[in-house]
Amino acid sequence: MSNARIVVIGAGITGITTAYALLRQGYTVTVIDRHPYPSMETSYANGGQLSASNGEVWNSWGTIGKGLRWMFQAQAPLLLNPAFSFHKYSWLGEFVAGIRNHRANTIETVRLAIAARKYLFEIAEREQIHFDLERRGILHLYHDQRSFAVAGKSNELLRAGGLERFAVTDAEIHSIEPVLTAKFHGGYFTPSDATGDICKFTRGLADACTRQGVTFQLSSTVTGIEAMGSLLVRTTHSETGEALRPITANAVVVCAGVASRRLASMLGDRINIYPVKGYSITVGLDDPVSQCAAPTVSLLDEAAKIVTSRLGRDRFRVAGTAEFNGDNRDIRADRIEPLVRWSRRFFPQMSTATVIPWAGLRPMTPSMMPRVGRGKKPGIYYNTGHGHLGWTLSAATAAMISQAVDRDLCGAPRRSAVQKTRLLAHRVAPLK
Repeated sequence: MSNARIVVIGAGITGITTAYALLRQGYTVTVIDRHPYPSMETSYANGGQLSASNGEVWNSWGTIGKGLRWMFQAQAPLLLNPAFSFHKYSWLGEFVAGIRNHRANTIETVRLAIAARKYLFEIAEREQIHFDLERRGILHLYHDQRSFAVAGKSNELLRAGGLERFAVTDAEIHSIEPVLTAKFHGGYFTPSDATGDICKFTRGLADACTRQGVTFQLSSTVTGIEAMGSLLVRTTHSETGEALRPITANAVVVCAGVASRRLASMLGDRINIYPVKGYSITVGLDDPVSQCAAPTVSLLDEAAKIVTSRLGRDRFRVAGTAEFNGDNRDIRADRIEPLVRWSRRFFPQMSTATVIPWAGLRPMTPSMMPRVGRGKKPGIYYNTGHGHLGWTLSAATAAMISQAVDRDLCGAPRRSAVQKTRLLAHRVAPLK
């Protein structure tokens, strides 16, 4: 049924890569999003890292201990609002239960990230998308022996997933990124990792989809999905509330970030996603001194949980923190200030006169694994819950879900550019 019509809900990085993968399979695709443009929520200004080296899932007793110590520190890297919420505390309970799967989920995430990175580079080259790509690797920094030793144990899992990542000394750190002046106990370097502007890539790929026939229905909020022989997707205009013409589809793929939980509930499925807020600043490198003082290699400071990406000649992205505070998109000054202070500490010659703050909600599952699979109702699929690795994993999970749709509609997936990624499509299963 190659002429089937597929609706993708969500125009962030996951939704657009999914739409593109389905388009490449020969389907007629419509993308729906409540915003007037693609990439307006979590895919707007993230940390920028395409990082298989961040594939370790957070489910560990170490994370729990840090979270408890940081709970009442306003500027801590991880902040939990202790106010009661059944969703929040039930999510945390499942998170703790997932500690037993820490090793297996980390290795699977790394393998998926490596495949996704390769496929994303192929997409960018095929469609000539320019998104400030820097393939200079990612350098993880450690200030003391204890944290460096813990990182060594984590590195064993990353290498088990197939990642080339090796320890470096303080001298080697400064050789890899000469603008660093602080001293470190040591670091880990992943030369194959990269960085780029997620918003530029997402909108560039959306433009390519438009040129090749994908329809975009933006400023539209999904209010219902009905099974009437085929699927009927009902929407209203996001600003006026006016009911729009329903869309008939053979399949619907939900890629709606933190909104996926609400949509899944409407469809009788349980997708346990919690919105974990992250913050970033984009520093304008407005003068030659600042452009030379800002690093070009992507960094992760383990103690501060801060990541950096160089976005072209005149922008520097600094991101971090995890805040458990419900569906709250407020940009808090006390969460932005540590990012600015960290930038001034490590790069004192870089001006922070121009700083653009941002906050976004990461759609996280308790297992830290994305939900890629079929729903209970025929024709319903999910590709969501990527947490802090949406940018890193999106191209792979898009390929996986497009293969699942193709198998269901055509009986067997056809050989295509998507399938050449050789992803484990058998992992796509009905949601329980």
